[in-house]
Amino acid sequence: MAKIYMIMGKSATGKDTVYARLIRRKDLSLKEIVSYTTRPMREGEVDGVSYHFSTDQELQELSEAGKVVEKRTYQTVYGPWNYFTVDDGQIDLGGDQNYLMIGTLEAFIQIRNYYGKDKVMPIYIEVEDGERLTRALGREKKQKEPLYDEMCRRFLADQRDFSEENLQKAGVEKRFMNRSLKKTVDTIAAYMKKGR
Repeated sequence: MAKIYMIMGKSATGKDTVYARLIRRKDLSLKEIVSYTTRPMREGEVDGVSYHFSTDQELQELSEAGKVVEKRTYQTVYGPWNYFTVDDGQIDLGGDQNYLMIGTLEAFIQIRNYYGKDKVMPIYIEVEDGERLTRALGREKKQKEPLYDEMCRRFLADQRDFSEENLQKAGVEKRFMNRSLKKTVDTIAAYMKKGR
């Protein structure tokens, strides 16, 4: 039976890098799920690869058609940004190919409720908070127009969103400390192989 593995963690824990390394591994044979967002595209992102970049109108139409599996809205300093998963044919759990996606704890809960507890598996990545802040600042400095206030908002929101209480309520028990990228990826890959 196919499973959806969802990588989650606070901002700047290396989720995108871990995701990219896992998706390239031939021994895992994972299929990507590309989420949707109404936020502006960042430098270096590609529509349909990083996210499906959508308008608020497109989100409304997908919602009205009953295609939105989960949705989160963040009140940013630039206005509301929506992130969402769409039942658009990307996922077929009837086969034997597993899927990999990145999401929040809230998204994990909604997707697990939609597809079933035995089909959606959490992969929670952690990094020490000081290191996370350093990484986030370095990433933001590389942007053409750095959004430092939004970076700070996300950092503080993550403290609440990924609180110990919320992780326990969601049933997230297994955690992966990302001190060494290679070791983290290898450990997660071994965990995923056991789950088959």
